Amino acid sequence: MEEKKVIMAIGGHVGDAELTSGGVLASMALQGHKIVTVALTGGERGNPPDMTVKDYRKQKIREANEFASMLHGEAIVFDYVDGELPDNQEVRYELCDVIRKYKPNVLLTHWKNSIHKDHMLTHRIVKDAQFFAGLPAIERELPAHYAGGPYYAENWEDATGFVPYAYVEVTEEGFELWRKAIQTHWFTVNSKSFGYMDYYSHLMSVRGHLARKKYAQAFAVDEESKKVIMKSF
Repeated sequence: MEEKKVIMAIGGHVGDAELTSGGVLASMALQGHKIVTVALTGGERGNPPDMTVKDYRKQKIREANEFASMLHGEAIVFDYVDGELPDNQEVRYELCDVIRKYKPNVLLTHWKNSIHKDHMLTHRIVKDAQFFAGLPAIERELPAHYAGGPYYAENWEDATGFVPYAYVEVTEEGFELWRKAIQTHWFTVNSKSFGYMDYYSHLMSVRGHLARKKYAQAFAVDEESKKVIMKSF
C-alpha cells in the first residue's frame, strides 16, 4: 500500500501555490495524500475596484480555505500584509513551526528570481525555515522535522533563470478538480491584466506533452540537488 504523504505548497500570496502547483496538489489529493497550502501574505492588494483592500483580504482567506477544502486539505494564511512581507527571523520561525506541526514530506515554493519582491523573499524564507525545522538543536515547542525539497514551481512572474528539472504528472481527474477549485479565486477568472486560467491550463498541457503525459507541472531544483548516483554504467 502506498505511503500517504503530506505535501506543503508555500506561496507569497494566496493563489500563488494554487496556480503554480495546483494541478499536482489536486492529483495527489485524489490519491489520498494530505495537502497543505501556506500563504505568507493575503495577496490583498490586487483588490477589485469595488472592494477595499481589507475586505479583499477577508475574501482571499475564504478563497484559500475553499480551495483547500475542495482538495480535503488545509489552508494557512499568515498575518503579513501583501507587499510588506518582512525579512526577519520571526517569520522564518513561524514557518518552521508550521513545518514541524504538519510534518510535510516535501515543500513546494517560489523560484529564487521574480518580478515580485514577496516571491523572492518567500523563496529565502522557505529555505531557512526548512533548515530550522529540521535541526534538533533549535528548540521550539514541537520536535524537529526535515521536509524534502524544496521544489520550485513554474510561475510566469518567476521566469528569469527558471529551468524545469522535475515534471510531475497531473492526472485528468486532478486537472478537472483543479479547474473547478481554482475558480474559487476571484483574480484567476476576473483579472484584466493576465489570463491566469488560460495560461496555467495551457502550460499544464505543454508540460504534459514534454513529459509524455496529458498534463504535468514542472519544477526547478537547486543546482546542488542535481546529481545522479550510479553503481556503474
